[in-house]
Amino acid sequence: LAVTPGVAQGPYYAVGSVSIDMTSVAAGVGASWGSGVLKFQGQSHLFKIDGLSVGNVGISTITAVGNVYNMNNLSQFAGNYAAIGAGITLAGGAAGLRMQNQSGVIINLYAVQQGVQLNIGPQGFTISGVK
Repeated sequence: LAVTPGVAQGPYYAVGSVSIDMTSVAAGVGASWGSGVLKFQGQSHLFKIDGLSVGNVGISTITAVGNVYNMNNLSQFAGNYAAIGAGITLAGGAAGLRMQNQSGVIINLYAVQQGVQLNIGPQGFTISGVK
């Protein structure tokens, strides 16, 4: 069995969760920014996020939630995330994204608002400022 580094293997079990509040201006073309909370090993950690957008036009404020996988240490969480595989769908039809960073950390992320589609540009998005 060959394993390719940097490619999500499985199965993985959730080791934490995230909640993100984001503002996007002219989604898909303009800027987006936000902040979030990572719950990991019984503690809450604040972070910043840049580069994630929504599939609507104009100015949107979005809340997204998800689970974190394949992480043993808080220092692995920050970094640049890119989409892996196809999008994911929850029961009830909510669409989401599966993303992975350079440390192998995986986040499955879903918009809380119905009818909102999360998008990642070709450069991915960045999580920084983890406290």
